[in-house]
Amino acid sequence: MSDSFITDDFMLQSIAAKELYHDFAKDEPILDFHNHLPPDEIASDRSFANLFDVWLAGDHYKWRAMRANGICESRITGDADPRDKFDAWAETVPHTLRNALYHWTHLELDRYFGFEKLFSPDTADEVWEAGNEALASPSFSCRSLLEKMKVKALCTTDDPVHSLEHHKAIAGDDSIDIVVYPTFRPDAALWVNDSEHFNNYANQLAEVSGGDCGSFSGFLDAIRSRHDFFHELGGRISDHGLYTIFQTECSKAEAEKIFDKVRTGKCADEAETDKFGNFLMLYFAELDASRGWTKQLHIGCERNNNSRVFGELGRDVGCDSIADINHTAAFRQYLDTLDSRGQLPKMIVYNLNPKDNYSLSAMVGNFQSGKPGEPPCRLQLGTAWWFLDTKEGMEWQINAFSNTSLLSRFLGMLTDSRSFLSFTRHEYFRRILCNVVGQDVENGEIPRDMELVGNMVKRICYQNAADFFGLDV
Repeated sequence: MSDSFITDDFMLQSIAAKELYHDFAKDEPILDFHNHLPPDEIASDRSFANLFDVWLAGDHYKWRAMRANGICESRITGDADPRDKFDAWAETVPHTLRNALYHWTHLELDRYFGFEKLFSPDTADEVWEAGNEALASPSFSCRSLLEKMKVKALCTTDDPVHSLEHHKAIAGDDSIDIVVYPTFRPDAALWVNDSEHFNNYANQLAEVSGGDCGSFSGFLDAIRSRHDFFHELGGRISDHGLYTIFQTECSKAEAEKIFDKVRTGKCADEAETDKFGNFLMLYFAELDASRGWTKQLHIGCERNNNSRVFGELGRDVGCDSIADINHTAAFRQYLDTLDSRGQLPKMIVYNLNPKDNYSLSAMVGNFQSGKPGEPPCRLQLGTAWWFLDTKEGMEWQINAFSNTSLLSRFLGMLTDSRSFLSFTRHEYFRRILCNVVGQDVENGEIPRDMELVGNMVKRICYQNAADFFGLDV
């Protein structure tokens, strides 16, 4: 059996990289400004029954790998018992060499549970027994897991119709040291191509806002009301998951006509959906700009590709992929329209196709602002996302950002995760960042001034984001 390869200098391939990581990056706290953690579990300080519950349930990264390894669906998302599903993952991990999952798996086992051996069927019993014993302790509740990773604040992803009752409970609980903010994610308001879904959503929006969503003006007022509500509870960030940016210009009168059609039970066609989306995305940005919020755009995902699996299991089960389209023209139009209206908010765009890194990052550079009160790099290319959340993908993003903007102003890493064991991804990113920058030092391409370079790395790990979002952290 091999000893752990997760050494103190894991992924740090030069003297400068080691110095940057250990002296500047390693001990920085975490501000995780985009994840999908359930706030009710933080409010109740959930404890987990076993390793499957905390580690595998809901993790579509692992599900994809298990399917690729020939594991039957009953042992992935089906009715097999938790231990059998855990064993399925143990059988898969040795085959994930050169996949980021191999690194993540061993980082998670080491940092949370102190398990330093290689994970495989040979060690599955040991990991299962020791992990479950640890999880039975109060020191492994979800809040304790966050504190173990020095998480200072995090932003969950929340629909405008959510009551945010759990955020209220967290804010009112003096025993919680971690600050938890809601993020405004109104994607369902765009889905006029599905009249049944949209109408159910509009009715929910009317109920929680106390408004009347029978008219388009009432619908917009209800969205604004919920935006105000999120702001009152500390929310300062919105988020959108989009295939691409809606491009077809749409007047309010046209959007109202589409809204009225859908409210009668008729689905909008593709052209109408694009027009309605264009109008609403501009409206959402207007709200964000008026409040000084930051807008996050996640673009480029081709979702629910396997129709059979979608019919059997639904969405978010590991059947999404990378879209291969040109976003740049629509993105330019979106930014330019908002800029000309004086309604361009701070913005982060997360890109899923590496071919678009340079074009999107270069585009946001056309719309930077030196206005009083605005932060540097108020628009920027976000960290490597989803399929690019790998060593190679992070290096591509870091290089594209460095060459088209100011790396020293980069906001750094986030988890985009539903797992309380995912915060080792910040360590993974920090090691990669230090290795990339450290190699430049060793090559003589940037000065061997470790205060200059190290403080840049340190700010990227935490302080840049803390300063940028205007959160109370």
